[in-house]
Amino acid sequence: MPELPEIETLRRDLISLGLPGRRITDVRIFWDRSIQSPPPGEFRSLIRGRRVCGIRRRGKYLSIDLDGNLSLVIHFRMTGGLTLSEELAASDPHDRLIFFLDTGSLVFHDTRKFGRMVLTEEPERIFDSLGPEPFDPALTPELFFSRHASRKRALKALLLDQGFIAGLGNIYADESLFAAGLHPLIPANTLDRPASENLLRCIREVLDRGIRNRGTSLGDGESNFSSSGRYGRNASSLQVFRRTGKPCPRCSAPVERIIVAQRSTHFCPVCQPLLMKAPEHATL
Repeated sequence: MPELPEIETLRRDLISLGLPGRRITDVRIFWDRSIQSPPPGEFRSLIRGRRVCGIRRRGKYLSIDLDGNLSLVIHFRMTGGLTLSEELAASDPHDRLIFFLDTGSLVFHDTRKFGRMVLTEEPERIFDSLGPEPFDPALTPELFFSRHASRKRALKALLLDQGFIAGLGNIYADESLFAAGLHPLIPANTLDRPASENLLRCIREVLDRGIRNRGTSLGDGESNFSSSGRYGRNASSLQVFRRTGKPCPRCSAPVERIIVAQRSTHFCPVCQPLLMKAPEHATL
């Protein structure tokens, strides 16, 4: 699933390629369920003729802001993506919508059909349930500590909770915990202030590296992340994610894999020791 670095890479690419300022002249819908709301007929009627005013990211969501106080909010889920072309794109079997522009086209492709779009005048109603952005200056070490100090959930599970912090997913949660030297099953409320501050710093560093590397692509298949026809370079920077059995880059101990919050979780048992009892709900 695209996480914060992948969506941020896509946002920057769409801006640099000149999507803002273009007008949507029509839309062709191949898979109605890609549109969460309004109904497809109303969606097509409302979006035709709208000009793109700006492109924002909130957590894992991309918001294409249109004139007339409308926003097209997209959650890409596992395999969704957007491609901006200077030509009228030929239909691919995995294309779900094609937005025809006054110059070129914007294609939403989604191999597994899980991605969803909402056309709304109130995008903040979608974003209100999200936690703070990792890079928001308002997310001070003190605030970050206060948000987890009373939470008994395993750290990995809490980092995946978009209501706690927006934009982290499986890849960058594992990498952040490794960078901070914290076991994924440590209860969040057991972190002291120095450990909490270090974790926030590591989250920001890991995400920043992911953005600078244009996101993480773990293969070259059509369903893998790509933007502007280019795959992300961050896979070579991953320290533990999907490296089960391989030597830890710090101590050479084999990387282990467990299940936390129903997600594969990778860590070094030496560099990330479990120094306290795991919470009862954690899944091993």
